Amino acid sequence: MDDLIRPHTYIALRLPSDTIKLVQAVPNTTISIGKYGSFQTNHILGRPFHLTFEILDKPEQNNHSLLRIVSTVEAYAHIKDDTGALRDPEDQEDTENGGDGVEYEVINPEGKVLMRTNREIIDDSRSQKLTMTDIEALKREETGSGKVLIAKILESHSALDQKTSFGLEKYTLRKAKKYLRRFTVLPVDVPLLLEWILNEKEPSKVMEIRGETLALIGSWSNVHYSGLQASPSADNLPDSYGGRWLVVDETGGLLVAAMADRMGILSPPHKDQSLTDQARTIENPNGSGEDSVATTTTTKAAQRPVEVQTTAMSADANTITLIHANTQPNLALLTYFDFDPTSPNLLHPLHAHLRSVSWLQLLSPTEDSSYAEPEVVPDEVIQAMKGGKKGNYYRKRRRWEKVKAVVDQTRAGGFDGLIVASVMDPTAMLHHTVPLLRGGAQVVIYSPNIEPLAELADYYSTARRTAFQTDPPSSSDFPNENFPLNPTLLLNPAIYTARCRNWQVLPGRTHPLMTGRGGAEGYVFTATRVLPAEGKVEARGSYKRRKLVDISSASQVSRTVSERVTNDEDSMAVPS
Repeated sequence: MDDLIRPHTYIALRLPSDTIKLVQAVPNTTISIGKYGSFQTNHILGRPFHLTFEILDKPEQNNHSLLRIVSTVEAYAHIKDDTGALRDPEDQEDTENGGDGVEYEVINPEGKVLMRTNREIIDDSRSQKLTMTDIEALKREETGSGKVLIAKILESHSALDQKTSFGLEKYTLRKAKKYLRRFTVLPVDVPLLLEWILNEKEPSKVMEIRGETLALIGSWSNVHYSGLQASPSADNLPDSYGGRWLVVDETGGLLVAAMADRMGILSPPHKDQSLTDQARTIENPNGSGEDSVATTTTTKAAQRPVEVQTTAMSADANTITLIHANTQPNLALLTYFDFDPTSPNLLHPLHAHLRSVSWLQLLSPTEDSSYAEPEVVPDEVIQAMKGGKKGNYYRKRRRWEKVKAVVDQTRAGGFDGLIVASVMDPTAMLHHTVPLLRGGAQVVIYSPNIEPLAELADYYSTARRTAFQTDPPSSSDFPNENFPLNPTLLLNPAIYTARCRNWQVLPGRTHPLMTGRGGAEGYVFTATRVLPAEGKVEARGSYKRRKLVDISSASQVSRTVSERVTNDEDSMAVPS
């Protein structure tokens, strides 16, 4: 991931209200953030991420607002003191602790309030003397970033002196979130994109999957970087390939993006480009003179790609093979990572490491038109063709070769894992995808509800596996009602769930936040692919044979010893 804001990339703006806005940094355009104002994109290009900017008023000689970088000390002034250390609640002027951190209302003999709470305060709108009309007028007259407006609102509050220190700080922070014209520029990554979808967009499009559940899927599937080339093997089998994962993604590309991030192929390579020269060219796009010409020439030379363009789906290791049900897979969310499936970037790693196969091509490739070989034309006829027809002929041949190679390698199997996030029946999917996995591969399936996963765990339970091995069904009778899947192919099935809850941690006010979103809980099914032993199983090794004892001789010895003990006791008895 890049450290600087590049042109034409997607960035995230965190507003004072804690909402996130995703925009594309297109040069020479204006970005609007609603009631907080607008600014020029050129003012943030080439700057590092995680900076907080403040929107200033438009100067008289310019029609665009200016930006000011907010220092860290100023940005966190509401939670830190002048020295940079966190404020201690015990050092508040008008608050004293009662031992447990809770504020009490105590009156001394003279009637002076030593400690108070907001128990007796009535929240009345008449305490605020400014009306909305006055506040809107002040906003139009405001020439700064909103600090003067917030100060006037606090001054006009008649019951401000009745608030506790905590209540005053919360009231001030609420007004700052509403009127302070600031924003923070953040890079777009998978957790932030998921947070934006869950809070600002439609969670149902990503199956209501949460960040902690997505991290759990990545951990159990063991997705990692496995190198850019296949490991050499004497047998030259698909099992020798490294880092090949099979995916069924119906979250719009979110699951593919999370896997690609772990595999190191989500972000495009860095370009050796001088952002200083680029920003100078953007600020003066119609400049004239020698300086302008030299700057443009330098920028164009810097924009030349330093890597060789790759062929689509050409990688044989560290790859993601996506199985989809439509003509084209739905990977709309990958657009936020500079990869458009309709017109892919030839320098992006996903262009070579992301493969797509339809269910029709996987199960019955002969019925797919793209898998059928085009008509072979003799060389004499090709030489007589015009340029357009000749180009179409070779283009069809290359497309067929690419599709055939991807489908054949997928059907050959040898994948390192299977990750599924789909509304389809998992039983039907595993019947065709589990045989494609190598031994020791992980199977991870996400579902918003637990019922389909509980049914799947029962199909691979120990009881069904024992019954299947004791009386295996015939090939003509499999699958059946009792054995819809082969229970000997997966071992140790389990179902997990995870949810992270946010807590408010304050002296005497520590409790979980009550504003968490609801929705589906989300469950993850995990299992390990195993290879059943074929033929007769024998145990080998060197061991000593135990000496066997004859039972009849052992009983005779026991009777003899018993009679001898009885005779000894009789001889030792004293006569009366």
